[in-house]
Amino acid sequence: MLIKYKKALEKITMGLLSFIPADLQLSTLQKTVQQYEDNPDWQLYLWKCEEDFVGVIGIEIQELTFAVHHISVNPSFRGEGIGHAMVEKVQELQDPRAMQATERTKDFLEKCWKTTYSI
Repeated sequence: MLIKYKKALEKITMGLLSFIPADLQLSTLQKTVQQYEDNPDWQLYLWKCEEDFVGVIGIEIQELTFAVHHISVNPSFRGEGIGHAMVEKVQELQDPRAMQATERTKDFLEKCWKTTYSI
């Protein structure tokens, strides 16, 4: 289930973002979360499985598009389709905006799109 970020989930969110190799520094994690808190066009969502938060996805909304800037899944839950499910749910929420990848997220999103649109 996709849940919109709120301040009470800050530590959990930072923990999930820390699984992104480029975001290991505490100061980087704090700046990243602050960006999402301060700018209404930047939105974070967490994925909850039963009682645990296991994934996070962060987007920047633009007029006709939205860009996925961050996506991370707890390593213990990788390979279960959670990242793919987060991408699908965020696309549903942002419809009719088109999803865009950033340099950081393009490889993962390309895998999702190939899986979704393969024949």
